[in-house]
Amino acid sequence: MHSAPASTLPDSITVLQRGWLSSNNVVIRGAHHCALIDSGYELHAAQTLALITTMLQGRPLDVLVNTHLHSDHCGGNAALQASYPDLRTLIPPGQAQHVRDWNPDALTYVPTGQSCPRFVYDDVLRPGTSLQLGDLLWQVHAAPGHDTHSVILFEPVARILVAADALWERGFGVVFPELDGEDAFDAVAQTIDLIEALQPAIVIPGHGAPFTHVDESIAVARKRLHGFVTDPVRHVQYAIKVLLKFRLLQVQQIERQTLIDWALATPYFVSMFQRHFAERDFATGVDHLVQDLVRSGSAALEGDVLHNR
Repeated sequence: MHSAPASTLPDSITVLQRGWLSSNNVVIRGAHHCALIDSGYELHAAQTLALITTMLQGRPLDVLVNTHLHSDHCGGNAALQASYPDLRTLIPPGQAQHVRDWNPDALTYVPTGQSCPRFVYDDVLRPGTSLQLGDLLWQVHAAPGHDTHSVILFEPVARILVAADALWERGFGVVFPELDGEDAFDAVAQTIDLIEALQPAIVIPGHGAPFTHVDESIAVARKRLHGFVTDPVRHVQYAIKVLLKFRLLQVQQIERQTLIDWALATPYFVSMFQRHFAERDFATGVDHLVQDLVRSGSAALEGDVLHNR
């Protein structure tokens, strides 16, 4: 875990840069209340709580905001709600019903083989409105693409953008609606255009360090998107490797066949293969992608055991 350099952000904002299993946590301290944007993955919830407690130095956490409801961004919600009984939690509106009824299938936690303890919410983040976090007023913007219901937050005075997975320093997150058969690459392009129009001075991504060379990152994102549009299979293969890597981040080491068996038992993988690679043998295809992780240096194979790298 790292904190963003203080010189790039107001003293009231601290970015806790987490490993890729958990999203970054953005702590915003104000005169009258303290807020947190995104809570990381369930496996790191105790660490998230300890970090927030240390950062706030005895002050309560008053507001929790989720940019979207993927498990790596909201898996710590339940632990924070248990520790701060007066905490108000705000989520994007698109999946509010699923949270209210707690439908982990519709929220994608069960199909992807990921975990997220049940949490509650108090209100929704309405795109086109403003939200006070700390002493700063943030604009709420819809940011579909990576997730249909995602939002980004923009503070127009210092021009700070909390971009979640809509823009990273070297790209953006997997376009999950595309994997479900929806046309979402255009939504990614529109969100990138929106970010460019906002002209942020600094971007706080969902993963990785905050950055200021925004034009360069936008150019990289557009090039990456063009590659996916012209070769959709490349995007699907990338997405599968990301999900396999996420599993490896959870367990750190696993027998290769056990990882393949896990994929075979995970509905999201099966449906992806049936939709995009119906002519291929599933187990063989997954094994080839596992080998790609090894070749890229994202994993190491010792005997028949795969280790996270």
